Amino acid sequence: MKLADALVQMLRDWDVRYVFGVSGANIEHLHDAIHRHGQGRLVSVLARTETGAAFMADCRARVHRRLSVCCATSGGGMLNLAVGIAESYAEAVPVLAIVGQPPTSLEGRGAFQDSSGIGNCVDAVLLWRSISKYVGKIRSPHDFWPMLRDAVVAATSGRQGPAVLLVPRDLYEQEVGPPPVDWPPDLPSFCRSRPIGIGEVMPLLEAIRSARRPLLLIGQGARRSDDAGAVEAFARAVGLPVVTTMSARADFPNDDPLYLGTVGAAGHPSAHAYLRDEADLIIAAGATLDVMTRAAVEKSFKDKRFAVIDVDPEAIHRILQPEMTLYADVGRAFRALLDLLERRPMAPLPPIEGYTRRCYEPRLAPAIPGDDPGATGPDTLLQSEALAILAGYLPAKGHVVLDAGNCAAAAMHYLPVPEGSTSTIALGMGGMGYSIPGAIGAQLGSEPGTRTTVICGDGSFLMLGLEVHTAVDLGLPILFVVFNNAMHGMCVTRQQLLFESRIEAVRYPEVDFAALAGGLAPGGRLWVGSASTPQELRDRLSDYHDNHRDVPGVLDLRLLREEIPPFAPFLGADAPTIPTSAFAA
Repeated sequence: MKLADALVQMLRDWDVRYVFGVSGANIEHLHDAIHRHGQGRLVSVLARTETGAAFMADCRARVHRRLSVCCATSGGGMLNLAVGIAESYAEAVPVLAIVGQPPTSLEGRGAFQDSSGIGNCVDAVLLWRSISKYVGKIRSPHDFWPMLRDAVVAATSGRQGPAVLLVPRDLYEQEVGPPPVDWPPDLPSFCRSRPIGIGEVMPLLEAIRSARRPLLLIGQGARRSDDAGAVEAFARAVGLPVVTTMSARADFPNDDPLYLGTVGAAGHPSAHAYLRDEADLIIAAGATLDVMTRAAVEKSFKDKRFAVIDVDPEAIHRILQPEMTLYADVGRAFRALLDLLERRPMAPLPPIEGYTRRCYEPRLAPAIPGDDPGATGPDTLLQSEALAILAGYLPAKGHVVLDAGNCAAAAMHYLPVPEGSTSTIALGMGGMGYSIPGAIGAQLGSEPGTRTTVICGDGSFLMLGLEVHTAVDLGLPILFVVFNNAMHGMCVTRQQLLFESRIEAVRYPEVDFAALAGGLAPGGRLWVGSASTPQELRDRLSDYHDNHRDVPGVLDLRLLREEIPPFAPFLGADAPTIPTSAFAA
């Protein structure tokens, strides 16, 4: 069996279902093999950029909790793909990237798009080694099966992450033979996860039992664990209050009385206050405590007891020294805690009385020097108003994908995650534009009737907005909501606060995104709309959801006046707050 055929048949039988990419001379054998052997169970998804392809794979892996696959040709295609793979590496997302390379006989001898590292060219192995868990360059047919195994084991085991296979063009047609006799029977069998017994979790249960106000901090590592449901089940069993990181907002029901809110730069001030003033034991489950998480609460960590559960807690150890560390899959650890709880029951913790989840009160940002104050009126749509209206149209059991910037910070702060839905944001590298292709990865493979909503800024749309054309091509029910303020809002806010409103390299002429998007799909295959007042927004959302919800849509929100984002580093300790229920109303 030839290498290209063997690889495709294996991906097909693993049920990865999609290979996201852009074809080219040194990856076309892979796409030809998908055409011949995919059998409708493995299909190519043609992205409009390799960066988009990597983001599609990343978001699919996060949302559907499975290995995802992307590909690119050599040269510029490879480098474009690296943007998304770096995000997967930072956020521990299991992605397999297949990257074509020039023929081996031409390496260092003038190959087009040479990346052998010989002479004045990129060294692909060194490049990928810096942003992936594993990189293997196939140099002979004998390398194929061992390197494929190593790549998948690396991507799915321990702290998950991307793995990269570099395949020279001439190797695709080489005979590689059948899989080895000890080849794992299915994809889950590649994952090497350490078992954990009840004896290992006993000290943690005793710590919870003895604490006055224990608090569970859930990070995105819980979602991608072997038994994510065990985390919620244990919290309910003992009445353990829960906060989530910004990346894990959907990983505990937002309407549950145990849920206190989100912590982090765009978190809820009431959750920060509870952590600071009440909690005496914090159990960090699958949370790295990076700066986006600890921005508003780091000073509160000093006098707290900490327990950490993670397959790779070293990132936390570089920040603080926890009293207790479990080197374990989060889901397995909580399943062990549930088993131990059956043997050694404890009375549920007393409920929290008088707690109200609160958010920052929306308020206008200072005017930008030179702007015409007469351009706005009493009906001018504000970002907070747009989110409050949009909240009523977010689908249950759907997907919400957020981008970078002020609109994402506000959405994380104000919008609850609907029942049974996912919420995804790329905070590892924080690349603008992630949400647009990411939503495609989230929507593909979802249950019939599932819908996805994107919340992005105009700057993000200008970077990767043409991936909407991919959604049109696939007929995906994704609503792309563009918060259009003709600027990079987060950057403008910083320049106002830190640089005396010297606004530079962050604003551009206004773009009509409804008109721009309309050219991507003549013939009714894409709904487009725009709104600049609250009533217009209600009308457009009603039209889309009542009449066009089964096709992609682009909704351009014209925001002529900016608000200060609910981002803790920008706000003082005395910033006014309101109950989250008041905002939703």
